[in-house]
Amino acid sequence: MRIFILSWEYPPRIVGGISRHVEGIAEALNKMKNEVHIITLDFPNTPDFEDRGALIHRVKVEIPSQDFYRWVFLFNHFFEKRVGYIINKYGKPNIIHAHDWLTAIAGINLKHLLRVPLVFTFHSTESKRAMGIKSEESRMIYSIEWWASFEATRVITVSHSMKDEIIYLYNVPPEKVKVIPNGINLSKFNFSLDRSAVRKYFGLSDNEIVLLAVGRLTWQKGFDNLIKAMPLILQRFYNTKLIIVGEGHLRRDLKTLAYQLGVGDKVRFYGFLNDDDLLKMYKVTDILTIPSNYEPFGIVALEGMASGLPIIVSGVDGLKEIVQNDINGVVVYPNDPNNLANAIIKVISDREYYNWLVKNAHERVKKFSWESLCNELLKAYEEAIKNARFE
Repeated sequence: MRIFILSWEYPPRIVGGISRHVEGIAEALNKMKNEVHIITLDFPNTPDFEDRGALIHRVKVEIPSQDFYRWVFLFNHFFEKRVGYIINKYGKPNIIHAHDWLTAIAGINLKHLLRVPLVFTFHSTESKRAMGIKSEESRMIYSIEWWASFEATRVITVSHSMKDEIIYLYNVPPEKVKVIPNGINLSKFNFSLDRSAVRKYFGLSDNEIVLLAVGRLTWQKGFDNLIKAMPLILQRFYNTKLIIVGEGHLRRDLKTLAYQLGVGDKVRFYGFLNDDDLLKMYKVTDILTIPSNYEPFGIVALEGMASGLPIIVSGVDGLKEIVQNDINGVVVYPNDPNNLANAIIKVISDREYYNWLVKNAHERVKKFSWESLCNELLKAYEEAIKNARFE
């Protein structure tokens, strides 16, 4: 099957979970003898075309734009233009698969131009990201999301909670929606290292208890609650350090909060880490925390499980579908620093409990291999081809 996948981000452009998701399905679909083309944005010092099994076409936006939203419309135009060249060389696809609202317009246009069925994956919704539809920009994005859900022959969500959400928000027929969660390449986490040397590389000492949080520095990730939990944790374990990996517009606010609470020297912001460094960071920390206020799935949870870490998560959205409380992780109330602090203290204090969580998480994460998930994705593609309508 020839598959065209549209995604605004793809490694080395990593903004959120979409990049990892698309990379995972591209590699797995290619191994299953499909011809996979990724149409994505260009990135500095990265070739416009790469053959990694999956064929990666990076697109330049050749016209300057005044704001983010005009830029999105422009790159959708240039995506369509690149697809014309790809078809001329490789032939027409069997499926177009667009990811999130940012590539929806190109996906819809190509569906009608090429008479090829569209599959659309929701990774989140504007209603949840923006805490409601309160601005003209949010209304525009909401409308594009509805449009994509209408035009797609099959809609995919990464969790059951998101399936319920889009059925409610966009009145999508339930039979049209298929849940295919994020997956993980377990082999990437199967390596050994010199823990002391790597800790030294990251500026950490062997006697520190290291908490890790990974994600964009936005309201959705709830990192303010984690920082608010630190004074309580430090009362019991003063050798604790919190590492926050990621970039975002709340970086300055979060740093200010840490110093206002007197824990500025115990909270470090590492910014963006490349793949190799992030994998090493997972291996040399002690606990992974995911205190999100909104998390459609939570691929970081799988990465923590695969790295042999106990994970502590907020009981929201897709995280509740991955983590079973007191079995393969700890589930806490969202937006509750005291509950979060007590959970972290419990995991640090009880080594038998710590090991129990790690052991069960190791078994749980095996169910999320990209190969098994892509079997379901191929079924969704076949259903889309069978049921496609272009009226």
